[in-house]
Amino acid sequence: MKLLLASQSPRRKELLSSLGFEFEVVKIDCEEILPEHIKIEAAAAYLSELKADAFRSLTTDEVLLTADTVVAVDHQILGKPKDETDAFNMLRSLSGKTHQVYTGITIKTVDKVFTETDVADVTLDDISDDEIKYYIQNYKPFDKAGSYGIQEWLGMAKISKMTGSFYTIMGLPTHIVYKILKETSII
Repeated sequence: MKLLLASQSPRRKELLSSLGFEFEVVKIDCEEILPEHIKIEAAAAYLSELKADAFRSLTTDEVLLTADTVVAVDHQILGKPKDETDAFNMLRSLSGKTHQVYTGITIKTVDKVFTETDVADVTLDDISDDEIKYYIQNYKPFDKAGSYGIQEWLGMAKISKMTGSFYTIMGLPTHIVYKILKETSII
């Protein structure tokens, strides 16, 4: 079977490669719009399935992997920031609080679809305005849900506690991907 990764995320590519899988990166054009009253814990899986459904028809020898990550704080979903101001406001809202990171994955074949979501709780220390500005200017987190990457400066300097998978926070719950691909004998 040929594994197709529908993600432009360098982090997802790195993680899937580190799991030992060979894959081809494919592009999906899909408007990632959430229904107005979707439950926060269902949002990442919904977006992952939306991407999988938007992909062309699969052949019998292909497996498609899609993923989406959302960050939630104070009953609010934080997606990817639109600009520096949006990133600043997101990081300000996360400062000194515990938030949730949900990553949903969909693994699809011609006749099967597996979708799962993993969640991790992340506690950040207080972040000063200068630290937020430094992080945005130096790390440009515009392609990251919640405006930060756990593997970057902000994660190293400001995460005081986390419960759950580091890789879920990074954008791909590798333990779930591996389990589904191996247990179902897809790959």
